Amino acid sequence: MNDDARPHVPQARAAVKAARKEHLVLNAVFEVAKVLTSTPDPIAALPGVLNILNSFLGLCHGSLALLVEPDRPITSGARNPWAVVATSLGLSQRGPNGDYLPEPVAQMVFRTGVPISTWDLGEEFGTDSVPPALKGQSVRLIAVPLRENARSHLVIGVLCAYRLADDDGAGWWDRDISVLTMVSALLEQSLRFRRMVARDRERVLEESRRALAMASEVAPSKPVSIDGIIGDSPAISEVTARIRKVGPTRAAILLRGESGTGKELFARAIHTLSDRRDKPFVRVNCAALSETLLESELFGHEKGAFTGAMGLKKGRFELADGGTLFLDEIGEISHAFQAKLLRVLQEGEFERVGGTRTIKVDFRLVTATNRDLEEAVASGKFRADLYFRICVVPILLPPLRARPGDIQPLAQVFLDRFNRENGAKLSFARNAFDTLCRCKFPGNVRELENCVNRAAALSSGDVIGLDVLACQQGACLSADLWRLQKSDASPIGGLASGLVAQSEPVARYAPPVPEPAPAPMFAPAPTSAPASAPADSRRKTADMERDELMAAMTQAGWVQAKAARILGMTPRQIAYALKKHGIEVQKL
Repeated sequence: MNDDARPHVPQARAAVKAARKEHLVLNAVFEVAKVLTSTPDPIAALPGVLNILNSFLGLCHGSLALLVEPDRPITSGARNPWAVVATSLGLSQRGPNGDYLPEPVAQMVFRTGVPISTWDLGEEFGTDSVPPALKGQSVRLIAVPLRENARSHLVIGVLCAYRLADDDGAGWWDRDISVLTMVSALLEQSLRFRRMVARDRERVLEESRRALAMASEVAPSKPVSIDGIIGDSPAISEVTARIRKVGPTRAAILLRGESGTGKELFARAIHTLSDRRDKPFVRVNCAALSETLLESELFGHEKGAFTGAMGLKKGRFELADGGTLFLDEIGEISHAFQAKLLRVLQEGEFERVGGTRTIKVDFRLVTATNRDLEEAVASGKFRADLYFRICVVPILLPPLRARPGDIQPLAQVFLDRFNRENGAKLSFARNAFDTLCRCKFPGNVRELENCVNRAAALSSGDVIGLDVLACQQGACLSADLWRLQKSDASPIGGLASGLVAQSEPVARYAPPVPEPAPAPMFAPAPTSAPASAPADSRRKTADMERDELMAAMTQAGWVQAKAARILGMTPRQIAYALKKHGIEVQKL
């Protein structure tokens, strides 16, 4: 090797070593930032942050001390009462703790707001200041202030860590202070955001309490009706009374309920009852659009904002200005889009996609979901701040099985609509109506409408008999759902877990007692009902006992259709039961 090059070798090694340290510092700060920006509670996440500093940079025995709360009684004579709230070993609430942060160092940082870095803690502050876990070693201490905000002189905390003196202390001298200062700044931001969310949460909860108190005042003595909402059962009357209370207010309303309970209908009723009734009612189904399309649909876009944007388009927020915006299936939006939505709901302003001009809007927000948002918030899938923003007045819409008395008037309304649209004069036979009123309808009002339309379309006469109903033809999906489900909850899902239906598609309510004369709205029952049908109209399933099936097949002369009539089943169910029990059909 050339002698002239040898003096440069130590310099090159020093440069490589310095570069490695800078790389470790960047990685450590990056990992800390990921933790503090993704956690709802930065204090709870701090032990992990301190362990990251130890793993990457060798800063051990870290801790965070905070001033006591202003309303907490002061039991110490210290000028600045403080408590160690988190260490590298976990959370702590034991008050001043010299095992992690020496009292003189803490008081000095709290009073001056200046970072402290010692070359030898024992020499500068005495051997008693060295933590017990580090006794007998020469250690450095680095302590930096934690401020209320970047421009405030008030120091609310002290973040400190230690470095062993034999761990290349000179090479880390400036870097340690810089790293802890950056971590302190990140922690300040996280704590400030948490305080803002807490204040916003308390304000929204207070608004919710006031709105609920207003809605829970003395209930009316008679059912409250709203145009377009059919039914006078206690469950639906309670909902309509609450809607009449909160409809004229500006409070955000969250409609909750299973699919098919009519959430859009109730949202329109809320709009009609408000002072915005003459303004637009704008509806958006959040589950029907991808995140990109949903952003363009809600915020609008400028010409040329993306490929295919041939002109300016106003978003739904602009179109709903002065009126009501209904966001259906709010629980389906992505976590990233929730942050974009939150700003509009908080500030009432936004920018179009591809635009820079801030647009202010004024709208009444009504949202709807069939998801358990509380569980989604707990699992981190739904932002807590957005939840408190939209859930000021939650209204739970009851499933149809919780309001059986409303099935008859709803079915008649759907049949009358079918007659008008198709120029027909159909009516229900009494036994067909009674069977409808005993169904569970996991699809709720929407499923009832489909069932009525199907029966009306398949009816060959002016009277809709029992034989054309889907459940009498073995084509009712709801019956199979109730029979095959493994739990007591609704087979469709939703929020009605507290309103549990039976696990079989059987009647929970006795058939109505026949009147001496039929009601005008019913037509006479068809005379073609099978005479051999059992008195008990409850349908059996394919899970019956083998002996009962054998007896019915023997009585029917091994004719499956006849055995089905005897047992109140469909021929398809009889064939399945025979196959299940391994019974070979005999030919007589």
